[in-house]
Amino acid sequence: MTKLSQRHLLGIKDITRQDIELIFQTAKNFKEVINRPIKKVPSLRDVTIANAFFENSTRTRLSFELAEKRLSADTLNFSASTSSVKKGETLLDTINNILAMKVDMIVMRHASPGAPHFLARHIKANIVNAGDGTHEHPTQALLDGFSIHERLGEVGGKKVAIIGDILHSRVALSNIFALKKLGAEVMVCGPPTLLPRYIASLGVRVETDVKKALSWCDVANVLRIQLERQQIKYFPSLREYTLYFGITKKMLDVLKKPIVLMHPGPINRGVELSSDAADSHHSVILDQVENGVAVRMAVLYLLAGAN
Repeated sequence: MTKLSQRHLLGIKDITRQDIELIFQTAKNFKEVINRPIKKVPSLRDVTIANAFFENSTRTRLSFELAEKRLSADTLNFSASTSSVKKGETLLDTINNILAMKVDMIVMRHASPGAPHFLARHIKANIVNAGDGTHEHPTQALLDGFSIHERLGEVGGKKVAIIGDILHSRVALSNIFALKKLGAEVMVCGPPTLLPRYIASLGVRVETDVKKALSWCDVANVLRIQLERQQIKYFPSLREYTLYFGITKKMLDVLKKPIVLMHPGPINRGVELSSDAADSHHSVILDQVENGVAVRMAVLYLLAGAN
């Protein structure tokens, strides 16, 4: 198989294990490319891609922009904060105006869950979901899976604990879907108030003791507390959260086994992760950022060939 089963990347839930493995293989080739002295390939020359970000982003936006430039695509960058969205323009009108300029692909981040799915029903261009509210963040899950595969040799059979604010995290949901499709065992860990009520129905273990989760897992994927999405208080204070769920290098060093430490960023140092843990030999956080460019190059390249 040399092409994806879908025209869009809306979520991990919609793609197959074969799709994920194809993206990994393609990303491996592109990672070699971006580590050469000449990092550019003409794969998407004459393809125009619009980055439509209706929410703030650093890593994802820069990663997509760099992936597009490495593939020689023409890029348009759209930011909602400086656009006609502020004047009351609807999402569909905004995107149709961009498409009228003959754009081939849309990379979109939006605060509303399901926004990319809505667009996919109304427009012909390929859509890549760069995060929709608390729903999914498929390219983050792909780069996390690729990083685990790169470090441990495979994903199948590995034990992965996702620790932190599961309730508000689109990264957690996409990671669960991707890891389960690749044959990994998954555990979620956090305060009971930050664990969705029916999360166990996705086939994951549930734990509220971070030390037990670390003892069980091969990979710890730590999530930040998303205060900007929280309408009520889910725990007394950040200090108390750090006391019970913060991870330090000392906690990792006392485990009688190697462990891989991951974080999708941005890190709130001193809250979910101490600085010495984030910068330790256990951490693959910067490898995730590098792999993000290769994985997004693979996704854009394969979707461009899916038409």
